[in-house]
Amino acid sequence: MSLPTTSPGPSVPVASAPEQPPAWAPAAATIALLTTLGVLVVGQMYTVLAMLHPMADSWATTSGQVTWTATAFGFAYATGFLVAGPLADRYGPRAVISTGLVAATIATAAVSAAPHLAWGIALRVLQGLTAATFTPAAFAYVAHHIAPHRRGIALTCVTSGMLAAAVLMQIGAQAVEAALGWRAVFLLSAALIALGLLPVRRILHSTPSRQTSGGLLQAFAAMPRLLRRPRLVALYASTMTLMAAFVAVYTAVAIAGPPGIAGRSSAIMTLRASALPAMVAIPLLASVLQRFPAPLRIVLAMAVAAVTVAAGSLLGGHTLLLALALLLFVAAVAAAAPAVVETVNATAPARAARPWLSMPAACSSAPAWARS
Repeated sequence: MSLPTTSPGPSVPVASAPEQPPAWAPAAATIALLTTLGVLVVGQMYTVLAMLHPMADSWATTSGQVTWTATAFGFAYATGFLVAGPLADRYGPRAVISTGLVAATIATAAVSAAPHLAWGIALRVLQGLTAATFTPAAFAYVAHHIAPHRRGIALTCVTSGMLAAAVLMQIGAQAVEAALGWRAVFLLSAALIALGLLPVRRILHSTPSRQTSGGLLQAFAAMPRLLRRPRLVALYASTMTLMAAFVAVYTAVAIAGPPGIAGRSSAIMTLRASALPAMVAIPLLASVLQRFPAPLRIVLAMAVAAVTVAAGSLLGGHTLLLALALLLFVAAVAAAAPAVVETVNATAPARAARPWLSMPAACSSAPAWARS
């Protein structure tokens, strides 16, 4: 027996459900986590700058030779950055950050066991490669998971944290080395990096598969296309110059600076700490700075950096004036970094653009290349 049929009756329009906004990650917790990890992981580049003399004594070499451990880290960091960026695109930022932290923990602890300079350089290369996984993944995460109206402050805080690492990690390394020896600096750093895994798994969201689709070759193919654009090449080159000067200045002051500073650990620590107000002020002023176009911020910041470095070179033994010049220099660098991110993002072609390709901390490997 056939079932009775009913008349469909007049059609009733069905209201389509409104499109739901993306489930953005909690901005405050995410920014705090990525900024802290940026200080700790990227800061591994700078720890040796505060321990050149004790490391040289331990390895029976000179402080100048020990600076090769910073240079080796820098080159490895730059190389690893180019690989880690596409990996973040393919597998998702949280996965790359988590894996990178595990690898960085092992590599950082291994540096503490280096018996001589050659081993120290080799292990610092490994440490640089593993540390490089964090930066591109962190900025890819900000681009995908932070609400658009909060991305500016997120970029400013994370980049400022990575810049602050040059000061904070040197101060921390100098204090730990004085109490426990230079090898303890790497062991303690490894433990702190490992502890970062728990909040990463609890706070960071996994990236949907649609954001990680496409092969690695497709992600790598973006880089040559970007390098064909003269404006982007100029932005990358200018940032590399700025960041190289950042640590080159501090290294030169520590090794060959005015008589009242060079070779005096307490004076050097005070000089490093004098730049911290700039690291705090720039993120707090982010909303004010963003009222100006990013290219204008870059030009003004780099002009201030150039003037303050030139002035600092003429101050001789005036320690207080030198500290003021360095404070303004650091503030200029901290203001320029997020502005470069915004400018590159706006300049890169849409199909080739990647958050990790616009990150000026890609060039934060450059400071380690600058030896004095």
